[in-house]
Amino acid sequence: MLRKISIAVAAVLSVTPINAQKIKNSQLERPKLVVGLVVDQMRWDYLYRFYNKYGNDGFKRLLNTGYSLNNVHIPYVPTVTALGHTCIYTGSVPAIHGIAGNDWMDKETGKNVYCTTDESVKPVGTANAKAGSHSPKNLWSTTITDELRMATNFQGKVIGVSLKDRASILPAGHTPNGAFWFDDSTGDFITSSWYMNDLPQWVKAFNAQKMPDKLIANGWNTLLPISQYTESAPDNSPWEGLLGSAKAPVFPYSNLAADYKEKKDNIRYTPFGNTLTLKLAEAAVDGEKLGGDDVVDMLAINLASTDYAGHKFGPNSIEVEDVYLRLDQDLAQFFSYLDAKVGKGQYTVFLSADHGGAHSVGFLQEHKITTGFFGDGMDKNLNAKLKEKFGVDKLINAIDNYQIYFDRKLMRENNLDLDAIRDFTIKEIENDPDDLYAVSVTKVQESTIPEPIKQRVINGINRQRSGDIQLISHDSMLPPYSRTGTTHSVWNSYDSHIPLIFMGWGIQHGESNKAYFMTDIAPTVASLLRIQFPSGNVGNPITEVIGR
Repeated sequence: MLRKISIAVAAVLSVTPINAQKIKNSQLERPKLVVGLVVDQMRWDYLYRFYNKYGNDGFKRLLNTGYSLNNVHIPYVPTVTALGHTCIYTGSVPAIHGIAGNDWMDKETGKNVYCTTDESVKPVGTANAKAGSHSPKNLWSTTITDELRMATNFQGKVIGVSLKDRASILPAGHTPNGAFWFDDSTGDFITSSWYMNDLPQWVKAFNAQKMPDKLIANGWNTLLPISQYTESAPDNSPWEGLLGSAKAPVFPYSNLAADYKEKKDNIRYTPFGNTLTLKLAEAAVDGEKLGGDDVVDMLAINLASTDYAGHKFGPNSIEVEDVYLRLDQDLAQFFSYLDAKVGKGQYTVFLSADHGGAHSVGFLQEHKITTGFFGDGMDKNLNAKLKEKFGVDKLINAIDNYQIYFDRKLMRENNLDLDAIRDFTIKEIENDPDDLYAVSVTKVQESTIPEPIKQRVINGINRQRSGDIQLISHDSMLPPYSRTGTTHSVWNSYDSHIPLIFMGWGIQHGESNKAYFMTDIAPTVASLLRIQFPSGNVGNPITEVIGR
């Protein structure tokens, strides 16, 4: 027996150098192109709620040929756009990467900070400084796109595209070849001087086509006969918002062309915003020759109209269902384009979402599910009680991201103690039956908040940029501004449970119900490409997806 073991060990030892030599001498293989598709506000259940009406070449191609992770959650709060896109591409959380919300309050100045606003850069492609003065300067961590650029000595190209500035800029990272977003004042895609001093010729040519005018020329009607939208509530449900000049939330939206001429952001709330974005993505592939050589490139795409439609109409509207059915067709066409341009099996795609979305309060009320509105008048009421207790008015500067910010300047001027103000405020909030938890951001660890909420709060609190108190509402309690449509921000599954599917080069076929997190996406892509994890990464590679 001993001799047999010795022979076996010798055999292994003799093979190992040969295998090592093969790895050493072989060419490193990578896909030609990685495409990140982040569908804004896409709840995981949309994959299957509308499944029977999808074609075979869009979402079903992803599901039936790729690897689907069915139990992926966002590991932080608040679950909002800027954080979702940043987490996907950094593998990190707000406590580390620095993006604390779409907006946050500067604790010293008391001024609002938008996540990508940068007054030191100039708009490119527009005269609108507000629309064009943006950059990733507030992002502290590197992205997977940054790491690809550095790993290839900046030979691999990176492009970000979205209707939203933040959803183009944050995924593309600090070092891309370009990030482009939609300007509501002109109907063009623009950028900033962080990236370049003039738009590339291919973007100018794309803008010159005036594609938005063409897409909305015939208005918006349902793709299928409206009677077939059996997965959604009746048209003209009372909890839906209004689009443009429409007097009711009903199909067809015949005035869309006139509404777009009056206010160009109206295209954002329709399926044609997604079509427009994917057409720009195709123009980027062609114009930048992405996937055209042996150096891997990356294209970060955000499909934002799903979010705008969700906010406007709510998840159970015919409008939202139609947006997804049309997106399914757009994805099929886009994959066909990539097959022809880059080569089938030569590119890798991942599809996920930056967050989900709650059912509308009105919809839940119709079906006798506990719901309501949370925090209406909270800042006014609390400020009144704080004034009575401490003699100073407006100590609360803002309530944003389910967080309370105190005015530090006022506290210094009046020699007030932050902890005393915070403790008093928390006790007052706890008397409100609509509030589930309120906790000091410095005492989350020792609080009685249960998991997984506690860890998600810890992950979401950025010491320098987040508020002073974290609020946790009861399930399905929405902020008062969402009296029609819906919103998102909380830890609950309707906001945190997101789709994640990989497809194409290097990807196994299958599905899994194992628990994973949004932070696992970036290290999975890094492992596939054999490049360094982003600098703030806290996730782990999903080995079953890539087979190693």
